[in-house]
Amino acid sequence: MSESILVLGGGFSGITAALEAAEVGHEVYLVEKGPFLGGRVMQLNKYFPKLCPPSCGLEIQFQRIRKNSNLKFFTLAEVTSVSGSAGNYEVTVRLKPRHTPPTSVDLRPLEQSLNRKVKSDFELGLCKRKPLHKDVPFAFPNRYVLESEELNEEDRKTLSQNQQIDLEEKEKTITLQVGSIVLATGWKPYDTTHLTNLGAGQITNCISNMQMERLSAPSGPTQGKIQRPSDDKPPKKVAFVQCAGSRDENHLNYCSYICCMASLKQAQYVREQYPEAEITIYYIDLRTPGRYENFAQNIMSDPKINTVKGKVADVQEEISDGGVWLTVEDALTGNKSNEHFDMAVLATGMQPNLSQDTLPFDISLDEEGFIINGEEKGIFAAGCAKEPLDVMKSAQSATSAAMKAIQTVRGR
Repeated sequence: MSESILVLGGGFSGITAALEAAEVGHEVYLVEKGPFLGGRVMQLNKYFPKLCPPSCGLEIQFQRIRKNSNLKFFTLAEVTSVSGSAGNYEVTVRLKPRHTPPTSVDLRPLEQSLNRKVKSDFELGLCKRKPLHKDVPFAFPNRYVLESEELNEEDRKTLSQNQQIDLEEKEKTITLQVGSIVLATGWKPYDTTHLTNLGAGQITNCISNMQMERLSAPSGPTQGKIQRPSDDKPPKKVAFVQCAGSRDENHLNYCSYICCMASLKQAQYVREQYPEAEITIYYIDLRTPGRYENFAQNIMSDPKINTVKGKVADVQEEISDGGVWLTVEDALTGNKSNEHFDMAVLATGMQPNLSQDTLPFDISLDEEGFIINGEEKGIFAAGCAKEPLDVMKSAQSATSAAMKAIQTVRGR
């Protein structure tokens, strides 16, 4: 039996699970398909329960990784095959080339010399970046990455003449022997382009809740200034549309647990920047569990934050000023109204990555893509791969998965 453990996914849950196992003496391999660790938490402006910036938790985790020789992490890595059984798995991992030096060399002048720009996935399409980039705050590993497939011919020629860039670097394959696997494959925001009745993908000033996090973040495309994407003007009247695609048999059939709290938090972002701004939150039910109830009551006591129990049926653009018109039926009065806002924020749900991505081994998923079993095989789900969770509960879930993985490799 191997006492090594594989953790698949380098977000907050995966990092937590990997550290928990490594710090009790197990060899741990952490595999992340992106170029940096940190996952969705890295994209947030602040997260519950303390409303900390991502650096508050992640930089501590990164320090723990640096100090622990038991934990080996691989970025730009993808598991391509798994064979064996609990206690004795053989795992093949493909490593994509980074094309940059194995140290934290400052490549900003080279980055700026490139001409081509592409949409930034990290910034959720709110801005563009160069193919050579380090587009996350406090990046770990602190290394640039070159997306060579995004280069045009002119930029490729520029880079081919630079000794710090290796355009000829090839993919590599490694084989790992592990006794247990933790799946922390995480989540993604529901694709708003499916929500055509809510203006998503068609109306510039109709954005998602995750885009609002990036607009609010000091590391974001506007350095934390909340402004309309169409004209950079400060919004004076903002609507938050709850359950955008959630609790809907045509989209996500479940409640994502965090969306109500996220919108209340973001309403506070707006009010802090613009004391005269007016906020309206349209909801089906406001879910503010446990310790968050006091936070919710405090936010809703603000006289400029209005809550309306009602489902938004339609969002249309006002061509003259770039604003949006919301058609809403008030569930308490039965009245239908049309209301004009400068900007609308869609509270989209959490969709597990495995709802569309596949793994090279057999694991059972429910109809929404959440992992439902695998423990008899020594495979354990952590965080939002298992169910929608906030950061604190994701960490608790990751610790639980790590303990189960340790029990498996120790034969208990």
